[in-house]
Amino acid sequence: MNDKQKKMLRKIIVAAVFYIIAIIISKLGFQYSNWVSFAVFIVAYIIVGKDVLLKAFSNIKRGKVFDENFLMTIATVGAIIIGEYPEAVGVMLFYMVGEFLQSLAVNKSRKSISDMMDIRPDYANLIKEDGSVETVDPYDVEIGAKIQIKAGEIIPLDGIVVSGRAMLDTSALTGESVPRSVNVGDHVYSGSINKDGLLSLEVTKEFSESTASKILDLVENAAAKKSKTENFISKFAGVYTPIVVFAALALAIIPPFIFPDTGFTTWIYRALTFLVVSCPCAFVIA
Repeated sequence: MNDKQKKMLRKIIVAAVFYIIAIIISKLGFQYSNWVSFAVFIVAYIIVGKDVLLKAFSNIKRGKVFDENFLMTIATVGAIIIGEYPEAVGVMLFYMVGEFLQSLAVNKSRKSISDMMDIRPDYANLIKEDGSVETVDPYDVEIGAKIQIKAGEIIPLDGIVVSGRAMLDTSALTGESVPRSVNVGDHVYSGSINKDGLLSLEVTKEFSESTASKILDLVENAAAKKSKTENFISKFAGVYTPIVVFAALALAIIPPFIFPDTGFTTWIYRALTFLVVSCPCAFVIA
């Protein structure tokens, strides 16, 4: 975990402790227990919800009102207003846990991409006609040329083994942890690591067409370009969130006039519940 994730985890733990303490105090029933539990609930809410509140207000200033931070803010603040303090803190706490788990998953993906970048070769040992070896840029090696790979080096270009034998680590390409044995006549792929031995290869593909280059291009393009799903979600959120907010507003205002026996508080609570379950993070958890 990085420093940001550790800080997030500390917030979750501290807020959870305050949350449990507040619930226990509210159940004790001593004098002023309601006020004490309220204060502890608010402390827990601020600890776990401060970032969401700040993001919501910051986005409002920039004209970006309808997002998940806005939904979480109005739902939890509304819950506090009607006296449902445990629900307000609980929603923020679960949301923060979801954000923490998402951060772990994203970091794991980024680490995988970083590990993938390690297969990019920086040089190739070109074997000249007189038998001497020259270190050159992989881009300068032509098809049919011969290159030398020493133990511990990354194979820079795809080719066929013309001399030597070795064990290759192909885990970066195939995910297979067991080293692969190669001999004369075997095809080898750029990005593999020579674990031992000395190999000479006849290059079969230019560097731009090699296995490692194609994989890296795919990874870099995927990281830089939004998918069709992401573009759809961005457009959908701009329509979905206002609909949810106005539907919740209607749910809080209209039914009390149709069913006067239930009162405003009941329908406001239901509207707030609707806001919370309509939040994108709630859909993900479901």
